[in-house]
Amino acid sequence: MGDKVNLRSKLDSFAEHWTPKIVGELNGQHVKLVKFVGDFVWHSHEAEDEMFYVVRGRFRMDFRDRAEWIEAGEFVIVPRGVEHKPFAEDEVEVMLFEPASTLNTGDAASVLTVANPDRI
Repeated sequence: MGDKVNLRSKLDSFAEHWTPKIVGELNGQHVKLVKFVGDFVWHSHEAEDEMFYVVRGRFRMDFRDRAEWIEAGEFVIVPRGVEHKPFAEDEVEVMLFEPASTLNTGDAASVLTVANPDRI
């Protein structure tokens, strides 16, 4: 039987940036919450697509050939193999849908890499 998840309560339970937290799992996919501000690292995921849904705030998804601002209530799907880099002027709260095997920094090892996200 499924348990409901309150996004506001989960997002209020942590403050750190660029550290995704697992809040659900379905069909081999993780549902994660993350807060971030500033620049991330250029990276791609060879075998996984990612979906970024903005809960609060906004961020810019940089691609090598363009940039897209993603506003609250919008999402963007980054296809596997596409190099990308999130950036936020101010703190943004994002829900991620991605395969459980997805490493947040993909093919780019970094101090921002979170190999084993916490479940909250």
